[in-house]
Amino acid sequence: MDKRDKNNCCDMRGFLSFLILFILSKDNLSGQEIAKELEKRRGDKPSPGTIYPALKSLKDCGWISEKKSGKSIIYTLTTKGKSVLKEAKAQFCRTFTDIF
Repeated sequence: MDKRDKNNCCDMRGFLSFLILFILSKDNLSGQEIAKELEKRRGDKPSPGTIYPALKSLKDCGWISEKKSGKSIIYTLTTKGKSVLKEAKAQFCRTFTDIF
């Protein structure tokens, strides 16, 4: 069993999973659109070798789903993903509230 399944919380290392789930909570997007949103927030655009393995991992956990739309694949946050994101936001606040 994957460690993330045991904790029911996304991996916060590097915040990539967290950010992808957060971005998908706002809209259903393609991998390229997600990469553009990440670039806006982080200042650098992740490479396809970074973004697509992360998306695959999130899909394998059941936190996002994908649907082909023309030549693109559109990613959507699942109900399980919404729950995991809610818990991850709470963990983020517990971890970083004192910093702000």
